[in-house]
Amino acid sequence: MDKYERNKKNAMGLYSLMFNENKPSEAADKYIGDEYIQHNPLVGDGKQAFIEYFTRMNEEYPVKTVHFIRAIAEDNYVVLHCRQEWEGDHEYAGIDIFRFDEDGKIVEHWDVLQVVPETAENDNTMF
Repeated sequence: MDKYERNKKNAMGLYSLMFNENKPSEAADKYIGDEYIQHNPLVGDGKQAFIEYFTRMNEEYPVKTVHFIRAIAEDNYVVLHCRQEWEGDHEYAGIDIFRFDEDGKIVEHWDVLQVVPETAENDNTMF
């Protein structure tokens, strides 16, 4: 498996384990490098901040699912285009960008998230 496929698999593995399976500590240990820079303003830097944020999220929203629509890899980056379903909340369209080290561990993350509206001016969908 080349590094691009490995990194895409690892990005989806992190997301699936911490989001779908509610196991953020296990996800961090398996997929996040020693250094972890976070660009989401609601989450601190480092593994521990990641674990604390997603543990709290899992307590507030135990039933949620991420669906991977696209995974694109270039250099040491992977971009995931995802559909998120949250019990009792909206559906969201998300883009996550992950930077990887040479060992395939995630060392930096950016994201944008948007509520999927009930109506649209076109029939194209967000996915």
